[in-house]
Amino acid sequence: MHIDVESHISERINPIILEDLLRICKTDLPWGELDKKTVLIAGGGGFLASYLAQSFLVLKRLYGLDIKVVCVVRNIETARIRFQAWTGEKNFNILCHDISKPFDENFPKADLIIHCASQASPKYYGTDPVGTLMANSIGTINLLEYASQSNAQKFMFLSSGEIYGAPLIDEKLVSEIDYGYLDPMNVRSCYAESKRLGETMCVSWSHQFDLQTVVVRPFHTYGPGMSLNDGRVFADFVADVVAGRDIVLRSSGEAIRPFCYISDAIIGFLTALLRGESCEAYNVGNPFAEISIKDLAMKLTKLFPDRGIGITSDIRENASYLQSPVLRSSPNIGKLHNLGWSPHIGIEEGFHRTILSFLQSKS
Repeated sequence: MHIDVESHISERINPIILEDLLRICKTDLPWGELDKKTVLIAGGGGFLASYLAQSFLVLKRLYGLDIKVVCVVRNIETARIRFQAWTGEKNFNILCHDISKPFDENFPKADLIIHCASQASPKYYGTDPVGTLMANSIGTINLLEYASQSNAQKFMFLSSGEIYGAPLIDEKLVSEIDYGYLDPMNVRSCYAESKRLGETMCVSWSHQFDLQTVVVRPFHTYGPGMSLNDGRVFADFVADVVAGRDIVLRSSGEAIRPFCYISDAIIGFLTALLRGESCEAYNVGNPFAEISIKDLAMKLTKLFPDRGIGITSDIRENASYLQSPVLRSSPNIGKLHNLGWSPHIGIEEGFHRTILSFLQSKS
């Protein structure tokens, strides 16, 4: 059963985001398994989580599936803005709750639970390390307890490529068992260490309470709808291009990062959710889209030459932003590839789509 999704929401949603959502939902995955399921997404107002939520909503309409979507958020007003295109959508609810606090016994039960609630920006690691820890530790406990009490079919935890720490061999693609050095006495480790703990919690609940759990480890995901003021370098660069000002390099720019476009990442998450094995972790990133920070800045200035954007350098200490000591960490994606997933969108196409989406929103 196919429904004309475009005609329903095309006037209310950014066209590039709509294209992304349709691409995600037309991927060959066992979507029928979602029929008559309730999906709860913690941290539902965030960048990755909101794309996931909207993907489920498009799946409902595209294939006539009976899916209920519950987004748990801390800021209800921000979430309403994020989901304004879906106002009044049947079986879609936004609930305000801090997952670091236990769930009320009247909280709606769910079949599938996706834990996306976390402060993912490095600017919070220095200003609010405790808050960063709480969502990934206490919040994970509360969600796992809730999942067990709900008799949930599966629990998916969005971890991070940061859990690998500093790779032992820079030249090697990092597989799911290649753990490098991570200093627990460095405050920046509040994020990676708590993500590691969250993963171990998933395995522990699965072992002790027979809860199906799966972990995904995203690497540097970007795209339309990401926050442009969260302090991450690539977000700063996009913000500069959108504003029509020179890109500012605040480091030597030698660090190399693999950038994964949002629609590729979401397809990867959903592949792990629907095809992944319990107690397994899957890298979700694009090792074919590696680039140094300096080269990324140069590439972005050329994507929209009519904006006349250059590059300036302003290297200074920023006490609130704790830079990663890792020069290069790129994922081996063979494990998820074996489940049928591969990234397809390269740096130029992905960042062009991202910047254009923000320019369209301004117009």
